[in-house]
Amino acid sequence: MSQPESAVADAQAGGPATDSLAELARRHGLRRAIARPSLPSYVRQLWARRHFVLKYATSRNVSKYSDSALGQLWQLLTPLLNAGVYFLMFGVILGQQKDIPNYTAFLITGVFIFTFTQRTVTGGAKSISGNLSMIRALHFPRAALPLAYAVQELQQLAWSMGVLTAIVLLTGESPTIRWLLVPVALLLQLIFNVGASLFMARVGAFARDMNQLLPFIMRTWLYASGVFFSIPARVDDLPESLSFVRYVLELNPVAAYIELMRDLLIHEHTPPQWAWTTAIFWAVFALIVGFWYFWRAEERYGRG
Repeated sequence: MSQPESAVADAQAGGPATDSLAELARRHGLRRAIARPSLPSYVRQLWARRHFVLKYATSRNVSKYSDSALGQLWQLLTPLLNAGVYFLMFGVILGQQKDIPNYTAFLITGVFIFTFTQRTVTGGAKSISGNLSMIRALHFPRAALPLAYAVQELQQLAWSMGVLTAIVLLTGESPTIRWLLVPVALLLQLIFNVGASLFMARVGAFARDMNQLLPFIMRTWLYASGVFFSIPARVDDLPESLSFVRYVLELNPVAAYIELMRDLLIHEHTPPQWAWTTAIFWAVFALIVGFWYFWRAEERYGRG
């Protein structure tokens, strides 16, 4: 066997020639096909595939309810039915509607805004593990998948916000100048959702039990986000020994986005002072940390 053939054989077997071949490849500008690009290069690759992200998200929306009789209407019926159940339990049986002005708009706003984050994060957690065949067959920045799931939920939110606006108007609210800030609040929530989705995409790719734990995590998050009750009213009633619960509730990112939307849509709702600060902080923090955390494992997705 010649020397080059011997070196190749050793490399295939993980022998001593592996290091020399790696050095030879580096010297001639060669790199692995799945090597992680630099962060700026990765961002440019994602931008170049923006049309793929949009088309993939749209096709998933079209096919998601294609086998059901009501089709796309389930995007709106599911949160509305949930809101109906929550209104019966918390508004009627537990009497929350007596203490909170316009409880119908209050509750439905909370359900719709929470559902936007819930669906985005849940979809992101499954975006890598549910598309392994595509990842192994095609070379593209893997962050395109959780981004596509976020865009998919944003498209569904557009319909949900139309229904929410109609319900708010039917409950006696009238448009104000503050309604112009609704897109700003939704943009902040979208940025947070993208960061959280990227973070959970990496976790879900390597921790296969996460899909079993996620429903319990989301249910706990739901009850801690002030969907059914007013967080400012509840934290004021807490004893000193439970002061840590106040910080948990007030620093909850979804609670901040819910409070912002209620403030913008419901005239009598007074938002807590921490809402805007918390919303902006979590949007920036989640996007930076989530994107960096996902990018760090770029070359590992699809292995095994």
